[in-house]
Amino acid sequence: MSNTALVAQEKQNVSMGPRLHVNERTLDVSGAVFALEEGPSRHVQVLRMQPGEGLRVFDGLGAEWQAEVTEMGRKVVHVRVLHRIQNDRELPVRVTVAVGMTANDRMDTLVEKATELGAHAIQPLLCTRSVLRLDGERAAKKVAHWQSVAIAASEQCGRAVVPQVLPVVPSLAWLEQAAQAEAVACVAETAGAARPTASGRSIGASRTEGAWHARGVLSLRDATPVGRWLDGLLADRARQPTATEAGATTAACENWCFLSGPEGGLTPQEEDLALSGGWQAVSLGRRVLRADTAPLAVLSVIAATMGA
Repeated sequence: MSNTALVAQEKQNVSMGPRLHVNERTLDVSGAVFALEEGPSRHVQVLRMQPGEGLRVFDGLGAEWQAEVTEMGRKVVHVRVLHRIQNDRELPVRVTVAVGMTANDRMDTLVEKATELGAHAIQPLLCTRSVLRLDGERAAKKVAHWQSVAIAASEQCGRAVVPQVLPVVPSLAWLEQAAQAEAVACVAETAGAARPTASGRSIGASRTEGAWHARGVLSLRDATPVGRWLDGLLADRARQPTATEAGATTAACENWCFLSGPEGGLTPQEEDLALSGGWQAVSLGRRVLRADTAPLAVLSVIAATMGA
């Protein structure tokens, strides 16, 4: 789509009414009338919308539709989908932000801003130095709360994809599991006769589901500046065969992950485990950034550099 067409689409979208995330299990795109769940219904009621007025609904998986209100009930609002809306606001790569949980409301802000900046998933980690200690039911409730924060942020920023907030896991166990997934991916690449690149990644073979094409960890140990790290990843991407050359009908979207610690940073044990597992040490410069700022800085660099 040309820039002129994109601008025209954006102007049209502004007049289509508020955006609401609708659970895919509730959403009916056949044109039949269906009831919104309690949260979206309350949102429409607060806006004092009337039957016939337009709104946009999206499933959180990348699809969005123009809809209209058909009935305003006391507790439930009924709507009908009219037509599909083109929505392409995602980064060219799927970025998982793995972060040591921050204290107070900082984690809420991190989830909100990471969603706005294009994160594909957010992995809260229970690190050795984490101030916030969560497990069991408390952890599950927090994850549900953070997921609602991501939904609200997606509604606001125009994304049709809602980042998944993954369950809280201990950092050491998570790093060990990541190393196992990488080992499986390496075996798959060897079987596929992959070609290594200068940065150690491979070209010409698909990665195992759940493994990452690129892994960076915030570190001060002979770390590569974030800009140079990203330049290397993009150079490797440019050398990959196109979907046609690889014999595929569609190009696969790469999975990237960036890991940073909580207040106080990662411990030497955590950092050693990451680096020994193939993570690349990345630096954000001479200034010391807060735990909730560092991953957002990396996301900003990725989005700006990749033209998103």
